[in-house]
Amino acid sequence: MRSATDLPLLLAGVALLCAAALAAEPPPAGVIVAPVRQVQFADTIEALGTVAAVESVALTATVTETVGAIHFDDGDRVEKGQLLAELSSREEHAQLDEARATVSEALRQYQRFQSLAARGTAARSLLDERQRDWETARARLAAIESRLADRLIKAPFAGVVGLRDLSVGALVEPGDLITTLDDDSTVKLELPVSATYLQQLRPGLEVLASSRAFPGRSFSGTVKAVNSRIDPVTRSIRVRATLPNPEHLLRPGMLMQVVVQQEPRTTLVIPEESLLPLAERQYVFVVGADSRVDRREVQIGGRRPGLVEVDKGLAANEQVVTHGHLQLRPGQAVRVLAIDDGSRSLPELLRTLPGGVGSP
Repeated sequence: MRSATDLPLLLAGVALLCAAALAAEPPPAGVIVAPVRQVQFADTIEALGTVAAVESVALTATVTETVGAIHFDDGDRVEKGQLLAELSSREEHAQLDEARATVSEALRQYQRFQSLAARGTAARSLLDERQRDWETARARLAAIESRLADRLIKAPFAGVVGLRDLSVGALVEPGDLITTLDDDSTVKLELPVSATYLQQLRPGLEVLASSRAFPGRSFSGTVKAVNSRIDPVTRSIRVRATLPNPEHLLRPGMLMQVVVQQEPRTTLVIPEESLLPLAERQYVFVVGADSRVDRREVQIGGRRPGLVEVDKGLAANEQVVTHGHLQLRPGQAVRVLAIDDGSRSLPELLRTLPGGVGSP
C-alpha cells in the first residue's frame, strides 16, 4: 500500500505524461494535391440557340401552268443558276419566234429608211416611225422572254434542295411550293440572351456550340451581330452568330447549347474542391517545401466546370490540397498521396494509392 508521501510524486508523473502526450505531433495526414495552373480562361454566357441557313429561300411558281420537267431530286446539291424545274411554255415559245421575226423585219425596214433618208429620198418622219416600230418590237420580245423566264425555276445561289413534293404534269399556281433551297456552307445561330449581359455582348466574341446529335463534338464560331431591340416580354436580346459548316452536319432548325466566351485572358486556376469558404471569404491549404500546410486567403474570379479562377493569393505551380483538408490545421505536416493534374478522375487517382484505395 502506497504511503501519503507517494501521492505528490504520482500526480507529478501523470502530469508529465499528459504534457508529453499533448506535445506529441500527430502523424502526417495523407492528402491529394493539385498544382496551380496557368491556362487560357474566359467568362462565359450560356444560352440555347437555333440553327438557320445563312441563305434560305422557298422556290415557288409565279404563274399558273403545268410542270413540264423536273431537274432535281430530294436533297441534291445544286450550283447557282442551275435549272431545277420547267413549266409548260409552248405558247410562249411560239410567241417568242413571232417576236423575233417581227424584230428582224422592223430592223431591216429601219435600216432601209435610214439609207433613204441619208440620200434625201425619204422623209425624216418616216425614218422616226420605222425606228419606233423597231423599238416596240424589241420591247415586246423582251416581255415574252421575261414570261419564259418565269417558267424556268433556277437556283438563286448554291446550296441543298429539300424534298420534292410534285411531279411532271402537276398544275401549279402562283405561290405553290416547288422546293426549298438552303445555303448551309455556313449557318447562322440565333440565340436569346438575357439583357443583363448587354454590356458584355459585341460582335467578334467567340462562340462554342454543341448538340446532342453529335455528342462530344463542339462547333466554334463568332458573334456577328446583336439586335438593336430588347424583347419587352422576356427581357432578352437576340444575338446572331455564324458557324462554319464545311461538312454540312448542322441543319436549319437544330437546337444547340451555346457558350459565348468573353474577355479571354491567361490566368491561374485551381480545382473547385480545394476551396474552403468561411463566411464571405475563401481559403485554401497550400503545401510548402517542408511538407507543411499553410492556410491562405484567396480572391477568386470566374468559374468553369470543376475549375475556379484565382485573382490573388497564389502563384503558378504552387500545390493546393484538394482532398483531405477538412481535418487539417495550419502548420500541420502532410504526406502527398497523389497529384491531381486534371488528366484523371478521382476514382482513378484513388486506385493508384497504396493498398488500392477505391479499387473494386
